[in-house]
Amino acid sequence: MLLRQLEYLVALARERHFVRAAAACYVSQPSLSAAIRRLEHELGVPIVRRGRKYEGLTPEGEVVLAWAHRILAERDGLRQELSALRDGLTGTLRLGVVPTALPVASLLTNPFCERHPRARVSIESLSSEEIRHGLTEFALDAAMTYLDDEALAGLGRLPLYEERYVLLTPVDGPLAGVSRVRWAQAAALPLCLLGPRMRNRRIIDECFAADGAKAAPAIESDTVAGLYAHLPGGRWSSVISHAWLHMSGVPEGMRVVPLEGPAHGPRVGLVTGPDEPPSVLAGALLTVAREADVRQALDALLRAHLGGDEH
Repeated sequence: MLLRQLEYLVALARERHFVRAAAACYVSQPSLSAAIRRLEHELGVPIVRRGRKYEGLTPEGEVVLAWAHRILAERDGLRQELSALRDGLTGTLRLGVVPTALPVASLLTNPFCERHPRARVSIESLSSEEIRHGLTEFALDAAMTYLDDEALAGLGRLPLYEERYVLLTPVDGPLAGVSRVRWAQAAALPLCLLGPRMRNRRIIDECFAADGAKAAPAIESDTVAGLYAHLPGGRWSSVISHAWLHMSGVPEGMRVVPLEGPAHGPRVGLVTGPDEPPSVLAGALLTVAREADVRQALDALLRAHLGGDEH
């Protein structure tokens, strides 16, 4: 069994087409097909369902594919470790991040790049499900995501911070001069919020419901940037995670007001794949994350925007 055969199988499962998989591997389609047939013969099991076109993998093929991902990840890890010993850490750290954690990713990636100038970082904005799949399939080295997801069982987890929710509202709006507001009061404002498919929005809706209210935003966005784009101008208010203040701050003409109710939301953390120990790149990021103290940095930022007044 050759590593090249495993690479061909992974490409075929990803592309779901023999010709596209061959092109991705820079070989001819007959060469790729022959290599996978040899792999089937060596292992003594059918791997690919064959018809007039690619029809997927057999149950045995799915097992082989899972091992192929693991074996190729171990090979890459070996290369990275040897390279680090020789030249310092190199390669590309593949980091998945849920959209609501993107504003604080730089608290990890900046010190990582400063410490390892020969390494690169590739950041992808992904859903929680995409992150779980990417980690288990070894397509990601690490991810920043919500830690209360049961699907993350068996993966390495390092807590970074807990989401804290505040109201962004116009300085001359209906709540001008108010030092604190209830969730029910915030629900009565003209709101723009993240869309209902976003995990953050579902959590916020639960907070509104706990205060006997339901938000009916006039504008919804599936990105933090899209939400923030509507805030300047003094018309809209929004409930945000305090972590977003790190990147986006407080728009002109707006103020931050504490919300009475749950002081802490769900935990966000750094998650690594099922390999133990984690890859060299993931291990280096974990070291940076332990030293960064993201929670303290974000809490200090919130205190600054609240003028020292917190929940």
